[in-house]
Amino acid sequence: MELILQKAEKNDFNKINELFKEMRQSVYNLENAKGYECGDLDRYFTNQEDWVCIVKHKDNIIAFLSIEVHREDKEYLYLNDLCVTNKFRNNGIGTKLIATAEEYAKKVKVKAVCLHVEKSNTKAFNLYERLGYKIFSQKQNRYLMVKNV
Repeated sequence: MELILQKAEKNDFNKINELFKEMRQSVYNLENAKGYECGDLDRYFTNQEDWVCIVKHKDNIIAFLSIEVHREDKEYLYLNDLCVTNKFRNNGIGTKLIATAEEYAKKVKVKAVCLHVEKSNTKAFNLYERLGYKIFSQKQNRYLMVKNV
């Protein structure tokens, strides 16, 4: 399967939003999941370090990962909203997106990558654990997981 990973552009918003709604329906068992509001992703298209990595298959966006660089007291990369459309799950696409983010962390000289995962999302949790992420903390229904790169 030929996949192309690339930086999203603003005109990719609608397809990214559809994938986001699909992911929310799956994770939260919602029939009519809400998507992003207009402008929610603008910082990923305008910020120099934050970006959305999309995966294309035959010119269709089938997955994405929002990547944020934080340079506050502690510097880290935050992985936000990893989505792979149902038809293409379990093909290593999530792993490729995370590997891309980890390489980016090294490029921008950030030593830690973190993400949140719902406790009920065992498939995602198992993926992150297999990739070396460890539980750092937990609140209510989510774990914060971290990996040093």
